[in-house]
Amino acid sequence: MFNLFSFQKQKTIQIPVHEVPLGLPKQVKSLCPECKKIITAEILEENGKVIMKKECKEHGPFIDIIYSDVNLYLRNERLTFEDAKGIQNPISEGKLCPMDCGLCSQHKSYSCLTNIDLTNRCNLKCPICFANANVKGYVYELNKKQIREMLINIIKQNQPQQTHNVQFSGGEPTIHPDFFYALKTAKELGFVQIQIATNGIKLADLDFLKKAKEAGLTAVYLQFDGFDREAYINTRGVDLREIKNKAIENCRKLDIGVCLVPTIVKTINDKEVGKIVRFALENADVIHGISFQPVAFTGRISTKERLKLRYTLSDLAYDVERQTGVASAYDFYPLSMSYPITKLFSYLLRKQTINITCHSNCGIGTYILVNIEDRSIKPMSVMNFLDFVPMMFEINNIMSKAKDTKFSRYITLKRVTHTMKKYFVEERAPPGFTVKDFIEGLLVEATLKDKRETPWRLVFVAGMHFQDTYNYNIDRVQRCVIHYSAPNGRIYPFCTYNTGPTFREEIEKQFSIPLDEYRAKNIGS
Repeated sequence: MFNLFSFQKQKTIQIPVHEVPLGLPKQVKSLCPECKKIITAEILEENGKVIMKKECKEHGPFIDIIYSDVNLYLRNERLTFEDAKGIQNPISEGKLCPMDCGLCSQHKSYSCLTNIDLTNRCNLKCPICFANANVKGYVYELNKKQIREMLINIIKQNQPQQTHNVQFSGGEPTIHPDFFYALKTAKELGFVQIQIATNGIKLADLDFLKKAKEAGLTAVYLQFDGFDREAYINTRGVDLREIKNKAIENCRKLDIGVCLVPTIVKTINDKEVGKIVRFALENADVIHGISFQPVAFTGRISTKERLKLRYTLSDLAYDVERQTGVASAYDFYPLSMSYPITKLFSYLLRKQTINITCHSNCGIGTYILVNIEDRSIKPMSVMNFLDFVPMMFEINNIMSKAKDTKFSRYITLKRVTHTMKKYFVEERAPPGFTVKDFIEGLLVEATLKDKRETPWRLVFVAGMHFQDTYNYNIDRVQRCVIHYSAPNGRIYPFCTYNTGPTFREEIEKQFSIPLDEYRAKNIGS
């Protein structure tokens, strides 16, 4: 096991967390989509929607949709816990956010999930992809030394918190020549969750997946855009439906959890949302969650076309409601509403669990309860039988008074258990599901372990709306919890690595070789 205390102690810098401005209208710092200069944007209501307007002196005005429902937007920005203390081990000084990034002293949140792009090569040519070697004209591919150093850098950055999650991505990570080495090294260094973001093609081979599990793979984030052939042709360039089903079935055989990751584009595949949710619930024994990702626009696009295709988190919430009936739009809450629960389990387990402290506009989610043995029990959102908001605020208040003693832990657990019982409405819960089942289900989620002796499963249905330059909000960047570890020794928030300053391009060019040179070196390999 890797020794977390083998590093020299770094200088500790903690900054106060400034509350994000609430209510409308308000001003935020944004970027010009053309020149990437920092400009002021106004967020306001127009015709029941939340709009961002900004103007660059050189390139003129820009407009975008942030939320399609102003009331859901206003509710969600009030219901968030953003009391993280800031990065204690910053790599850069952070003189100008987001330009001096990696992570800097202005960043507010630790990594919940850190990506390592193993390669920009892929065995697909997706029209919507921003990382394909065939498009870029060069190959970015890590060697073993870089992989290990980047994993260690994640651990260093996350001290004093325990490192939980790493995700190998790309390109397509499974085609990297040292893919199994990457998994094995992450396992040796003590990562609890070792995930891959994949199109699933290689996972349709059961022997390949067995080797991946033996090396350390614990979860699969499976690119999954629905069931319509044309949707796959439009988003991926090829019909992948059979391959997806085969990959999921292999994960079931090997007891590897799957999270479906659909990229949603309005008018292209937004009508598939309900089918995807129902598919996940029908396969809740292997599919533990869905991370819907509204498309981000990484190139130039006309205002008319962009507004036509723009899909917001509120669109997702209402599509789940209209297309499934298992949850209402108002059952979806900001991801950071989970923070009191994760603080509780970190406290009780005496080790850090994943603490989500991102901006309320970054993501929303809800848990759907499923009984995998009795199909007569209809799936439903846990919000149906929980008075969720007062429960979370009361737990947060309890946690603010908890002390690090054995007696305090006993009293805190009693108080929290009483609170959960108080806000659990048993007559609205499915038959046979008790508050004890609910508490145990939360513990399973917090400790990243599965519980097989119960028929109940919590399927997390969420949306993560990664930014592009048209809807860029620097407040969101500073609270990002999805990060990238890079071979230059820095760690970047998702929305500076892939958009805005787009450090991905700079880093990949620095550590890449021309595509023709790569092909010449690898003929016959």
